[in-house]
Amino acid sequence: DLKATAAMSGLQRSFGLRPFLQRSLQLQHSRLPFNKVDTTALPSISLVSRRNYASKQEPPKEKTFDKILIANRGEIACRVIKSCKKMGIKSVAVHSDVDSNALHARMADEAVCVGTAPSRDSYLRMDRILDAIKATGAQAVHPGYGFLSENREFAKALKENGVTFIGPPARAIEAMGDKIESKLIAKNAKVNTIPGFDGVVKDVDEAVKIANDIGYPVMIKASAGGGGKGMRIAWNDDDTREGFRFSSQEAASSFGDDRLLIEKFIDNPRHIEIQVLLDQHGNGVFLNERECSIQRRNQKVVEEAPSTFLDPETRAAMGEQALALATAVGYFSAGTVEFLVDSKRNFYFLEMNTRLQVEHPITECITGVDLVREMIRVAAGYKLPFKQSDIPIDGWAVECRVYAEDPYKSFGLPSTGRLRQYKEPLHVPGVRVDTGVVEGSEISVYYDPMICKLVTHGKNRTVAINNMKDALDSYVIRGVNHNVSLLRDVLRNQDFIKGNITTKFLYEKYPEGFHGTTLNDTQRNELIAGACYIYLKKLLQSQNYLNSKNQTSLLEKSTSWNLTIVLGDVSYDVVTRFDKNNLILNIDGMKVTMKSESSFASLVLDADINGNKVTMQTISHKQHDIRIQHCGTVFNPVVYTQKEADYVALMPEKPKIDLSPFLTSPMPGVLFSIACEVGQEVSEGEELAVIEAMKMQNSLFAGKSGKVKKVFFKPGDSVGENDVILEIE
Repeated sequence: DLKATAAMSGLQRSFGLRPFLQRSLQLQHSRLPFNKVDTTALPSISLVSRRNYASKQEPPKEKTFDKILIANRGEIACRVIKSCKKMGIKSVAVHSDVDSNALHARMADEAVCVGTAPSRDSYLRMDRILDAIKATGAQAVHPGYGFLSENREFAKALKENGVTFIGPPARAIEAMGDKIESKLIAKNAKVNTIPGFDGVVKDVDEAVKIANDIGYPVMIKASAGGGGKGMRIAWNDDDTREGFRFSSQEAASSFGDDRLLIEKFIDNPRHIEIQVLLDQHGNGVFLNERECSIQRRNQKVVEEAPSTFLDPETRAAMGEQALALATAVGYFSAGTVEFLVDSKRNFYFLEMNTRLQVEHPITECITGVDLVREMIRVAAGYKLPFKQSDIPIDGWAVECRVYAEDPYKSFGLPSTGRLRQYKEPLHVPGVRVDTGVVEGSEISVYYDPMICKLVTHGKNRTVAINNMKDALDSYVIRGVNHNVSLLRDVLRNQDFIKGNITTKFLYEKYPEGFHGTTLNDTQRNELIAGACYIYLKKLLQSQNYLNSKNQTSLLEKSTSWNLTIVLGDVSYDVVTRFDKNNLILNIDGMKVTMKSESSFASLVLDADINGNKVTMQTISHKQHDIRIQHCGTVFNPVVYTQKEADYVALMPEKPKIDLSPFLTSPMPGVLFSIACEVGQEVSEGEELAVIEAMKMQNSLFAGKSGKVKKVFFKPGDSVGENDVILEIE
């Protein structure tokens, strides 16, 4: 301890550390043993794939860097640390105070706290990250994605301090980060571009004029934007005025830059992107494409590589234009050029992301290239170890972004909480789980609600999709809402299976929003069988306990049971009996046989039902109420004996409560603005408040006309999910 204190004093004198970082480093040194975690013992950080996603043959050891700091958090920080470990490079994690126990901080060789929970006070604090670099002796920085990854000032600051930025040069970041300038550069590089206004929109009136000149529909976009933030589609003048307001506010909040541009909106396009990789010696390759059309609010949900839509000629043309654009700005490192592709395979430049992309794992799966490793090599000055003809398309890969979100609200509004139970589906063939959480991790309001990127790889698309279905069915996530139900339903959609998708897929398939999976007759009978199995196994076990309150005289000597299963508003009469390990059911005249070795208390219920392999999850089981996850969606079958069902039928229904007078928050977040006051008359459908969550703004509208009776929050207040913001009388 004395040596550590003396070392700290030396660091303070040498680097002039700020008091905050001094305390952070003292705290960090005090928990050094905690950092020496045996990462092989952590389930979420075992090798991310049962198949080696890196190069087929490990190249000879090369001298790159001794120590790399990762200026990020969560799954991408963990992902970079894994490649560092493979390359024999020590890693340094930075974290906020609420992330001190986070997986990325535990995986790294060293970890430094750089601030408090809000990103602006920690992960976006360049000064504190620079101090951490000096204090730890890191020679290079990998920025991951988001945060400072596309901040040219950060790249410049690193260079001025003699630290290598593992990414492109600052000039390329600046040029491609400005959508206005990048579009002009793309035109000059002979890259196909979308028609639009090549300048900054000054105000809302000019926005309306430009939109009319271009012709509706138009896309309003933040010039410095990305990730779906600061983007709105306008179909008329009113949409343009509203879109200008929200886009400029989101752009200012997310990027500190409220400049906007307007361009023609390509209706029903595909979103297909090209992965590029260039070195500092003039060599470059494109690593095929990624299909990213399944989106909500301009944010990707399901991705795959390659695309079902591209032919070899279009793929080559898109790859060549992507490389031409990268070359035009002196680009090196990994980057992604995004295109919109219409039904005739005409493609148009959308933007270039000058960083590692979220969905990079599916490219690694089909090419065998470890992109993080190559970024590190390129930053160290090495040439690419392959040429374009060496890049394969090996099978098919699908990625599902698993978020802590409620998919029944606008296809996914953020959810917060602690992962009470968490088990990854690592037993599924070809699965890869890129995550930054473990059981017990907290999903907070401060950061992106991603739980993991779930990836499956197979010899063809059918195998990859089926593996993904199996992985989602057995992926145990308890404690937070999640979007597995939506992901699972997308995978079973016939148009998705056929590859008939556009960026409007979710909105066309679920025009009234997503409300869970609709089971066919076979799947419904599987659910009923699972509910009966859990109910009877639990009751039969209760007979082993004296004076059990759950025991019923009806079951003491029974060999068969007449049950009624209530699913929603429909009841099913079921006759059941056990034949050794088989549960035999007659469901409204249809015979169903279920065989399972699972306990009624198992989290995952694996069964053979009428010869089909079925995986369900037991969410909870009370005496009659059983909650089961089947095909991704949680159902609540209620199981009664015949006598109990007769009594229940005589009970009056509970009256429904009218909630229209109450304006409630659909998610945890911050009340950004409120557009009314007590005593004000409002109309049904009128915008009354705006909630900001994860730097996205969401309007809340009046459910009825009337007078505002009470307002319970003010702008800037934190609100929880279902908190009442105001009441209308």
